[in-house]
Amino acid sequence: MSTSFKALGLAVSAIALTHLPAFAQTKVTNEGISPTEIVVGSHQDLSGPIKGWGVPVANGMKMATEEINAAGGINGRKIKLIVEDSGYDPKRAVLASQKLIEKDKIFAMVGPMGSPTVLAAQDILFDAGVLQLFPLTAAEFTFKFDPAKAQERLKFNNILPYVESTRAAIKYMIEAKKVAKPCIMHQDDEYGKSVLDGFKQEVAAMKLTPASITSYKRGVSDFSAQIAKMKSDGCDLVVLGTIIRETIGAMAEAKKLGWDVTFLGATPTNVLEVPALGKEAVEGLYAAAGFEIPYEDTAKGKVKDWLTTYKKEFGSSANTQAIIGYNAMMTFAHYAKKAGKDLTGAKMLEALESGDVFQDIFSSPPTKFSKTNHLASTVTQVQQVKDGRWVLVKDNLTF
Repeated sequence: MSTSFKALGLAVSAIALTHLPAFAQTKVTNEGISPTEIVVGSHQDLSGPIKGWGVPVANGMKMATEEINAAGGINGRKIKLIVEDSGYDPKRAVLASQKLIEKDKIFAMVGPMGSPTVLAAQDILFDAGVLQLFPLTAAEFTFKFDPAKAQERLKFNNILPYVESTRAAIKYMIEAKKVAKPCIMHQDDEYGKSVLDGFKQEVAAMKLTPASITSYKRGVSDFSAQIAKMKSDGCDLVVLGTIIRETIGAMAEAKKLGWDVTFLGATPTNVLEVPALGKEAVEGLYAAAGFEIPYEDTAKGKVKDWLTTYKKEFGSSANTQAIIGYNAMMTFAHYAKKAGKDLTGAKMLEALESGDVFQDIFSSPPTKFSKTNHLASTVTQVQQVKDGRWVLVKDNLTF
């Protein structure tokens, strides 16, 4: 056999080619699969501004991996999970992804963290034929794809999308609170812009005009100018395209000014740390959400056992982020198992697009994908901070 034919054979063995009617041909890697192992990668913020998300997400992923492997793995193969620290820096996310692809030879990228970081690195994955599964961002670029662009078919998301969830929550709040002057303060990046898109679309659909639109740079801690402007503009609902500390900072500033206004956060504000750290400053905050947050003293059954196991293993209480990380790996395992013992990239893609349903233990909306829809669900809840806890206000919302 000539050298050229040998090279061709190696290339074909590394990349599986799949073809569906009306779809361009998609290459999917077979790297990271051995008779005993499946290598999976992820990049998380373990040291930067949203490590309060990244660390528990990574913990949840590790917990799921241990549970899967202890039960015999996926059709006899154990998962090898490699987590890199991006520091919520797009450049570091790119370097981490390159390392995971080129050195670690990952089969799939599961649960990567953050809108700007995922966006910066995803084309590197697609070029290598690596599936991008269930990232910790609900931006539209993580699930919307053009069938004519073959490699975009490799993206799937099981997180409640920012645009759709923001729209559903705003619609509910405007009707329930009789809002006349809606406003928004959003982070000046891909995440914040997605929340802004949802805000603009729903406000326009309800024939209202935004009273104020203001933004802030990622990482800042002073929101006095933004809050003062929105107060001056007469806002009666403030939508927050913020994360944890920015949510607390904005509401604390409003309280400092004696401004009693209704705040509605996008889904990343719906975490235990916001009421735990913000205390009285965030009392009354509403937020879009995908599932009810379990508490140790009220949880039952499998969820209660899960919370107990997490605390024993990591020395802290589980939170929303840990649940999302855990579910990312459990969802991966579900579809990898469905792909069969002779696992390949093409078979994994087929399993994901099969319409088969995955249901987690937390009663989240079921996960289900198809050949044309790579987003699991858009069903939204609204929750509120009352007496330091998140409580369900309204369920099954759509816009």
